[in-house]
Order: sequence, then structure tokens, then C-alpha cells
Amino acid sequence: MRTRTRVVASLAAAGVVALAGCGTDVDDITVGAGKGWPAVHHDGANAGASPVEGAKAVALRWSRPVGGPIAQPLTIGPEGQMFVTTSTGNCAIFSFQMPTGRKRFCNQLGPSTIAAPTVVDGISNVYVGDDGAVNSFNYLGQPRWRTPVAGVPVAIQFTGDGKVLTVTQSGQVDVLSRQTGGREVPTLQLLGEPDFLKFPGLTRPASGDGLDDCETGGPRCAVANTTAVDPATGRFYVTVWEPGKPAAALRALRYADGKVTQDWSAEMLTGGSATSPTLSADGATVYVGDNSGRLIAVNAEDGSTRWTHDLGWTPGGGIALADGLLVPAGDDGHLTALRDTGDGAELVWERADLPLRGTPALTAGGVGYTVAAIGAGLNLITFDTATGTTLDSDHLPDATGTTAGTSIGPEGEVVVASRLGEIFTFMPEA
Repeated sequence: MRTRTRVVASLAAAGVVALAGCGTDVDDITVGAGKGWPAVHHDGANAGASPVEGAKAVALRWSRPVGGPIAQPLTIGPEGQMFVTTSTGNCAIFSFQMPTGRKRFCNQLGPSTIAAPTVVDGISNVYVGDDGAVNSFNYLGQPRWRTPVAGVPVAIQFTGDGKVLTVTQSGQVDVLSRQTGGREVPTLQLLGEPDFLKFPGLTRPASGDGLDDCETGGPRCAVANTTAVDPATGRFYVTVWEPGKPAAALRALRYADGKVTQDWSAEMLTGGSATSPTLSADGATVYVGDNSGRLIAVNAEDGSTRWTHDLGWTPGGGIALADGLLVPAGDDGHLTALRDTGDGAELVWERADLPLRGTPALTAGGVGYTVAAIGAGLNLITFDTATGTTLDSDHLPDATGTTAGTSIGPEGEVVVASRLGEIFTFMPEA
């Protein structure tokens, strides 16, 4: 009996050890920049540039409609799985496989999901907002968690320590656990907390309130753009238009020591914010565009303006940045490359013959891609980033209007989503 007792005890102890070995406090799922296109502008800096060496010639592999409009660029996981939000009535987020365009899943969410970007981690878990919540799904589309928020998350990024940073169009900031969706720090309201004692009849606005103004950075959308994150300092940059203010502001916030605090606020964006902020490689400068047609370089440390540059047209979407070149987007303009000289912006080259119809994407090897209006249709233009020379031009069959963005896959694939709701995937030519 004593021998049997010892055996049972030993087995029980081994079971405890085995169970303990199943859990871990270490989160080894990678997040952030890398191969694929994990965020709408590729990375936390919103640089719109991939480390993959871009092909000088590509060819259309497949195209397919999603059944509804598209407002945000596609994101792409490290294995090539694609994610896009839309509004079809039945599905709000789709996932497709890169080689064939085969649908992996589609899930129903709130109607405002179309305005919400996605972000993808290293094992293709996807994080996305909808009406009043942040959601996470695994690569098969199975729900992982759902966390309530006020508004619709129009900005979603990863923090330097691997948390999910979301900002809604109404100005609610949250930092969430990727594993559980739980709040890591107290929620911050960029427009201040409502005073229910002073206004006892105050009601909560509808989740989608003001979203129509977000596309142009209008005054009814407090936060209209994707946040830029500096993982080295915990600082992140967000555009905010407070009610009654004559212009929107660029704010620097910091996530550290269990809270989110504000470092500075600079009211400078005339007519509202036109682009998401883009952070320089050294983290010292933030670039942002406003609706007066200006590109502005801002000191990341204190919010002072380094320089302003009149583009002659209104930028929009994002500002791609690689090898010291700034390539702004905006359907009112044309393909243009600038360089920061420290006290101004120098024009490196411009292509007035290529009206922009989407957001440029840059790659390693000095190759960039953008969609331009050619005649009555749209073409994907492959260009040399050093000179602006066209390397390749590929027609988007039957595409009209404009596109939501250009994304680069882990093997150099180029993916374009038209705002009317069709995906075009180009593969590198040998």
C-alpha cells in the first residue's frame, strides 16, 4: 500500500508539473513591422514601406469583388493571408488566400466596420473594430475576444510591448491585451470626460456618429487617421479636432508606467488633418498633411514646427517614407518625391503625368508602386524611387474611380483594393 501510495503521489506530482508546463507568462507571438503588410501603412511609423525587395515588373494574377465598397487598405499576414473590411450586409471582414484569392472566412460585424482598419500579428490573428467594440479573430475567423469601446476604432496599432492600441473617431484611447482583450491601462478620452452632473440629460452618441467626416478629416470626426507609434519611447501621435476649435491638432501621447498621458499638443492642421502622421526612421520628426495643401514636419520632442511645404494640392491617406524620400498620397495630386533638408522640403522629382488614385507603397531595392489614372482607367505603376521613372505599367481591368491603398505581400506581391470593392493581386515576374 505504501508503494502504491508513493506511485500515485508521484503521478499526481508529475501531472501538476505537466499542467504547469502548459502555461506560460511569455508572449512569443511577434507583432509589428516585417514581411507582409501587418497594418494599413505597413508599420507603427505609418511609413508605407516594406523590407521586401520589390520586383521591377509584375503581372496580374487574379482579381475578385468582395460584394461591397472598401475604404481601408488590405493588411497581409506573414504567410500571405489577406484581411479587408467592407459593408455587404452579411459580411464585414473578409480574409483571402494570396495564391488564388480563395476566401478563407467572412464574419458579420457592425455596419461601421468598413471605416475600421485591421492589424495582424505574427500568426495571422487579426484585430479590428466595429460599432462600439474591438474584436480579435484567429486565422480561421474564429472569435478570440470582443471588448466594448465608445465609437468606432479608426486607428489600431501595436505598442512597443505588443499590446493593441486603439483610438475611436470620438477620441477614446485604449491599450488592450492581445490575448484577452482586457484593458491594460485606464481608458483616456481625448475630448475629456463627459460631465453628467452638469448635463444630467447627456446621452451617449451613436457609435458611428461623425464617421462621414473622417474620410476628409472634417470637424465632426475628432480622430480621423491612423496613429503613428514610436516603440522606443512609448510615444504615439494622433490627430485630434476638438469641437469649436478653428483647426485640428497633432498630439503626442505616451503609453508608459501603466497609463496614457499627453506630452504635447500643437494646433496646426488648417481645415483638419488630411493624412495619418508618419514618423521618421530616427523618431525625431513627425510628418503630417492638412487640408490647406501643406506637408508639415514637426519636432517629435516638443511639437514645434520644423518646416511647412505647400504641395499645391491636398494630400490624403498616408505619406510613404523610405531612404529619406517622402512620397505623399492624395487623389488631388500626382506622384511626387520630396526630401527633408532639415529646414525645408526639397523636390527630388515629380510626375505630373501620373495623377494619383491611391496610396503609394515603397519597397527595398528602390522600387515603389502606386495606382494612377491612365486615360479612362486605372493602372498600377511600378516606379524607380530614385528618379520617378516608370519601370512597369499594368492595367486594372474594368477598374474606375480610385483605390483604398496599395499593400505589399511577403514575397513581393502587390495588392490593390478599389473603393468600389474589388481586389487586384499582382505577382512578381521572373
